[in-house]
Amino acid sequence: MAKSKSALSWTMCVLRSFLTVTVLVAQVLSVNRENFKTCSQSGFCKRQRAVQPGQSPYVALLDSIQKTSTSIQLQLLNKHNNVRFLLQVFGLKHNTVRVKLNELEPLRARYEIPVGETLKSQPEAEQITVQETSRDRVTFSLGTSKVVILSDPFRMDFFAGGEPVVSINSQELLKFEHMRQKQGWLSRMGSGLYSWFSAPFRAEQQPDPPAEDKGEEEKKEGEEEEGKQVPPEKTDEEADMWEETFKSFTDSKPHGPTSVGIDISFPGFDFVYGIPEHADSLALKSTKNTEPYRLFNLDVFEYELYNPMALYGSVPLMLAHNKKNTVGIFWHNAAETWIDISSTVADKTFFSKVADMVKGSTELPRTDTHWFSESGVIDLFVLLGSRPKDVFYQYGVLTGTTELPPLFSIAYHQCRWNYNDEDDVKSVAENFDKHDIPFDVIWLDIEHTDGKRYFTWAGDKFPNPQEMVDNLVSRGRKLVTIVDPHLKKDDNYHVYSDLKARDYYVKNKDNGEYEGWCWPGSSAWPDFFNPAVQEWWAGKFAYTEYPGSSKDVFVWNDMNEPSVFNGPEITFQKDVKHHGDLENRDVHNLYGFLVHKATWDGLLKRSDGHLRPFLLTRAFFAGSQRYGAVWTGDNIGEWSHLKAANPMIMSLNIVGITFSGADVGGFFRNPDTELVTRWYQAGAFYPFFRAHAHLDTKRREPYLLPEENMKVIRDAVRTRYTLLSYMYTQFYKSMESGSPIFQPMWVEFPEETAVFGIDDQFMLGPALLVKPVTEQGASTTTVYFPGAGQLWYDLFTYDIHQGDQEKSVAGTLDKIPAYQRGGTIVPRKMRIRRSSTLMYDDPFTLVVCLDKQGEAQGELYADDYHTFQFKNGHYVYRGFTYKGNTLESKNLDPKGSYPTKEWLEKVIIAGVTKAPKTVVLRSAGVTKNLGFNLDSAKHVLTIRKPGVNIAQDFTISVN
Repeated sequence: MAKSKSALSWTMCVLRSFLTVTVLVAQVLSVNRENFKTCSQSGFCKRQRAVQPGQSPYVALLDSIQKTSTSIQLQLLNKHNNVRFLLQVFGLKHNTVRVKLNELEPLRARYEIPVGETLKSQPEAEQITVQETSRDRVTFSLGTSKVVILSDPFRMDFFAGGEPVVSINSQELLKFEHMRQKQGWLSRMGSGLYSWFSAPFRAEQQPDPPAEDKGEEEKKEGEEEEGKQVPPEKTDEEADMWEETFKSFTDSKPHGPTSVGIDISFPGFDFVYGIPEHADSLALKSTKNTEPYRLFNLDVFEYELYNPMALYGSVPLMLAHNKKNTVGIFWHNAAETWIDISSTVADKTFFSKVADMVKGSTELPRTDTHWFSESGVIDLFVLLGSRPKDVFYQYGVLTGTTELPPLFSIAYHQCRWNYNDEDDVKSVAENFDKHDIPFDVIWLDIEHTDGKRYFTWAGDKFPNPQEMVDNLVSRGRKLVTIVDPHLKKDDNYHVYSDLKARDYYVKNKDNGEYEGWCWPGSSAWPDFFNPAVQEWWAGKFAYTEYPGSSKDVFVWNDMNEPSVFNGPEITFQKDVKHHGDLENRDVHNLYGFLVHKATWDGLLKRSDGHLRPFLLTRAFFAGSQRYGAVWTGDNIGEWSHLKAANPMIMSLNIVGITFSGADVGGFFRNPDTELVTRWYQAGAFYPFFRAHAHLDTKRREPYLLPEENMKVIRDAVRTRYTLLSYMYTQFYKSMESGSPIFQPMWVEFPEETAVFGIDDQFMLGPALLVKPVTEQGASTTTVYFPGAGQLWYDLFTYDIHQGDQEKSVAGTLDKIPAYQRGGTIVPRKMRIRRSSTLMYDDPFTLVVCLDKQGEAQGELYADDYHTFQFKNGHYVYRGFTYKGNTLESKNLDPKGSYPTKEWLEKVIIAGVTKAPKTVVLRSAGVTKNLGFNLDSAKHVLTIRKPGVNIAQDFTISVN
């Protein structure tokens, strides 16, 4: 009888858990803006946004200055409360300046992101030259750049090439909430009496701020301002400074208010970009009449478009661009952050303090931004460019670049929540083969596990995972399984029981085990801020720890914002505790980054560092690019989301996250066949190319669509496979330089103002322009072809379009508006296999599109496509030039050598007006006449079978 009651009790418990999770999931899956904070519902955001310009109490005490060959430090004083701060300014290599501001004597250490997390290493110092130190300013130079620190009020101005480009605290919005003891009413009364009695004595003792040399006119202005009353900082404790409530959630704030904020202006700039992730335009908009842009990693279901709400990831990097300069600001802070943006004109008032350093007219456009974070310190990097690719490199030096991915991972991925069982996986692979559609990877979502226990398999559905994987591998394919950070609280689940036994979980505010709800029901979260936990998690990917996995099984980290169904804003409470007595409020945006990093380490260790990992993450932060791919999250199968994918992926690319894409077809809902088809055409050019769909959607694998649509999708996917070598080369260049792959037009055409606001077309590397069709029922579309004197060749027909014009082009369902830039050479592989792995040794076709001078150039990088042996010099990096009717191949990097079997099968030269008499190959002392034919109508010369190994030097003369 007791046993029956126990069984009944267990059944009721499971049922209650199931119903609770069902309700919570239903709430999550119907979220709206009310589930997420606005600025007015956030205490620190309200306080920071309320700061008025022109009333700064902060002065730089220039008599406290200390200098080294690479840095300057001095104290700042808040005149309202006598709190002092330490300002540190560092000159760094590659035209970069670091500015740090912290309390001089904080009550407890404020959190600073340690080196090795977002910053891949300690930034390398560069010598600075102090040019002037006076009572009101310090001026120093860093290379060709110049920095001025003004005393009262504190302000910093940065000049590049004599042009003002960045100004810090020019609006006087600096507000640094110093740490303090919480006071009861009696203590506050005593403090008030003390302040009243001691005010005259403190006034005598308070050091005067440094005086300024003033002319008579300035003195008069100063005397008039002297009588102005600057409102003191509020001394009474506001209701939300030590505790704050949102909906039913109360956030205890044991350390009180600790927010930091400052304004950063960009004189001379109309356009700013970056700070993903937002479902918004590429060029950031004014927030004068809206919410600020928010950076706070959150799980946002069916996110809205074109608003500044926070999404899954955060990269606090903003770029400003004009015809002359590109600069960047990297706000190195992992706490919740908001950013206001407005546009105005920089006039003589703005430049009054530094007017002697400003060349030409002072009437300049200006973009003002206001940054504020809930905690931490002000730690910002000023990237002084001055060209777009300089800024990308400067940021890449700091946070790292995208590691060269294995070739299969930039091919096509097929995903769904969920493929039902092993037979389903086999059927999908066979149907792709039956319809001659290549793909490289199939994905398994949460239902493949045993009750959503990660690192396990559902025995009834996937009883033989290794056999399933072997079957995929026999066709050159891979498998990806999902591994989320929430662990089901079940003492019989070995991963959770191990976590619990080691005390490795995230703690609640009372230092007990933090419990929340996610897909498995009641869950615990590993505390990835503990280095031992990172190592422990990495060990779980060992083949012995993860039965059924192998070197051909890769990983997807989802829900790692983290997503907590019953948490405030569907995430952790801010007073949740991490290793080192850190509050989540200090480090929230780093959690998903650390999950991703530890998973990467696990995949790396399982092969003893030999094989390149592949993994995907939803949550991210600055530096996430070092550990794999990112996608734009749970988008919707609507035309508007197809259109929004372009600026979202571009925004990720310009902040270093180059390996990125969007769910093709949309994750939610049931898009019609036209939309699915158009999305495949766009996705074929995303750096990360994956189709994905929700559990409740109709099956929409390409072979299930009407034949007309299936054929168009097949052509799009095949186009992707022909371009894999070109894209692989762009990934290599991005790893070396930090440059984006999916590029805004202004990256390649930085002086052409017409492209600064364009985000519905993009450059894929330097050679390809793509304008996805994103309008339902369209048969034409409008393309802007940049570059006066530039030629653009249709990627498929070689029809020519002139640059410096907007033009209506064909956009029928079977047409992808994609163009190769005149003057470029693109390597392609035209033999289509079922997967990229089977293409390793296939021959190349070089597509040469001539510019108006009859010239072109391009590059090719190749290696073994899956190991780290390229770091030991096992690669080839070739440069191709066509000039004087001769195609030449040279080695661009003598450090690289790899015995590739790849060879040159064909050369296509577009833009040829006369048929040659002969075409001659010369290589390794051998001369060979080659066959050719000229399509005189299209001006395309095809040269057949040079047959030379692609790693060899050669010339092909068109006589």
